[in-house]
Amino acid sequence: MLLNRRSLVQLDLPPVTNPKGNSMTEPNIPQTLEIPAPVEDRYVVVLKVGGNELDDETFLYGLAKAVQSLKDGGKQPVIVHGGGKAIAEMQAKLGLKTEFLDGLRVTSEADVDVVEMILSGLMNKRIVRALVNEGIQAAGISGVDNGTVYVEKMWHPAGDLGRVGEVQDVDLRLIKALFAADIIPVISPVSVGAFDAKSYNVNADHVAAAVAAKLGAIRLVFVSNVPGVLIADRVIRAVTADQAEAWIADGNIFGGMVPKVRSAIEAVRNGVAQAVITNIAGVQEESGTGIIGGKGF
Repeated sequence: MLLNRRSLVQLDLPPVTNPKGNSMTEPNIPQTLEIPAPVEDRYVVVLKVGGNELDDETFLYGLAKAVQSLKDGGKQPVIVHGGGKAIAEMQAKLGLKTEFLDGLRVTSEADVDVVEMILSGLMNKRIVRALVNEGIQAAGISGVDNGTVYVEKMWHPAGDLGRVGEVQDVDLRLIKALFAADIIPVISPVSVGAFDAKSYNVNADHVAAAVAAKLGAIRLVFVSNVPGVLIADRVIRAVTADQAEAWIADGNIFGGMVPKVRSAIEAVRNGVAQAVITNIAGVQEESGTGIIGGKGF
């Protein structure tokens, strides 16, 4: 028997009350609903977070506030994180030797399980918990999930790096599905081999740069413990990649800032519009040192 939809709508039903005594036929609907801007209207900002800060609750709280600030400003945040310190600590507990080759972590068959456990598990969920605790919808994924980041084995002239990958492509389908649901992607850099389907340890800076370039992000922010690049004791607001290289060469940029700047330079040379080095406060204030493509690229 077919039902007449109009007659169903016009049935004179008695009011039903919920446990609070409010009529369920007249729900208490908020006057203002928070409806996120359409995905295509949000500018993407990728935050790359190092592993050294992830055991600091104050840092994690600040990160959540920075993410909320970006969302409130109509931006679409994405987080990519590292976790080298925690990997080394777990390797020591398990009696595994930590090896580096030309500054790159060697990842043996035994090591890769530890890397995946720490990065895609412990570190990833630590960030997600911090965001969720502040009322921000977030989901942790890795480059393996849905084949988001495909890699090939990285070859090095000085020796075998083991299961270390070099980014070949980024598939945005899972990331954009999270965007559409207003969920912040928190991405572990562990990625999937394009030819062998194995998990690979990948430099988080490289994954962040590849994701930012593929998304057309307006900024890739390397979140540090310093407000930016200091020259003559003041933060430089903007610099070209060429000038940054020159400052490294002449010693104006030195110490722990050198790898940060080199990662930012590599990012802009690989298609990112702007790479920024700053701290958590700088993410909210949109301050820090911006590195842009220079002459020749």
